[in-house]
Amino acid sequence: MTTTTEPMALRVTQAQTLNPLVRLLRLARADGGVLPGYSAGAHVQVQVTLPDGKTDWRAYSLINFSTTADATAAPTEYCIAVRRDDAGRGGSRCMHALLEGATLAVQAPRNDFPLKEGAGSTVLLAGGIGVTPLASMAAERRAAGLPVRLHYAGRSRSLMAFLPELQALLGQDLQLHIDDEAGALDIPALLAACAPQDKLYLCGPQPMLDAVLAQTQALGWPPGRVHFELFAAPALVEGDHAFEIVLEQSGRTLTVPSHKSILEVLIAAGCDPMFDCQRGECGVCAVAVLDGEIEHRDYVLSAREKSLGNVMHTCVSRAKGSRLVLDL
Repeated sequence: MTTTTEPMALRVTQAQTLNPLVRLLRLARADGGVLPGYSAGAHVQVQVTLPDGKTDWRAYSLINFSTTADATAAPTEYCIAVRRDDAGRGGSRCMHALLEGATLAVQAPRNDFPLKEGAGSTVLLAGGIGVTPLASMAAERRAAGLPVRLHYAGRSRSLMAFLPELQALLGQDLQLHIDDEAGALDIPALLAACAPQDKLYLCGPQPMLDAVLAQTQALGWPPGRVHFELFAAPALVEGDHAFEIVLEQSGRTLTVPSHKSILEVLIAAGCDPMFDCQRGECGVCAVAVLDGEIEHRDYVLSAREKSLGNVMHTCVSRAKGSRLVLDL
């Protein structure tokens, strides 16, 4: 992602290991001054150093448990939590290696996952580290005196961060779904317990997101009732194959390997494509497809739009066959 504003130099004032996978970091100005404010669901972009020495940016949700009015309007610190992914590209390992006193380049907060106004309760569903933006949502709803409940799913209690804070914040409105204690999350039961005016916000791994969206669509929930955010880029799918893309406007032909996205190949080839989330959520990287069959993996296009086969999102979608012709 290309950043558009001058980053802040923030110091790590606390680095705490919460469990074997999750590390909490608090970031502040060296002079303790006020930072740009944010609302629940916001994230910051943090510059990380990868194993090859190159730098890149990673997004981390901002965490707030305070129910004081305007608690995040003029903060003096940002709190984030990073899940270590040893199979990833190295950003999380960089963040886990940070010690107190380290300085990071941090972009001002941005919110692509805001709370919406409306009647009914706010129902939050978190999977693993996806709890981070939802914790802030729960606190904001509590501060406003509005109804909220959080369903928090994880494989084991020992790997679920912020349990004491969430229990203190929500009490009976926190429901835990722990695989090794009670089995997998019962999505149909959770959705059946929602009133017609309730809004659902979910954040977690792609399989959970896909399962919930499939259920809500089958139940006829309107799109405006379900809001979501992935906490990581979609995983590679077993059986993905290499294919060619033809850039119609320039006449170039590029090969997309099985382990890379079209977007990554375009960037590596010196193109300047528009993109943002890299998770198939925002729609910024959409391009017109002139020929070829698309394997759609985005969360933007409707079923009808996907069936037309003339637009794709290059960060996640692929070719079903051996070749795509793009209007680039």
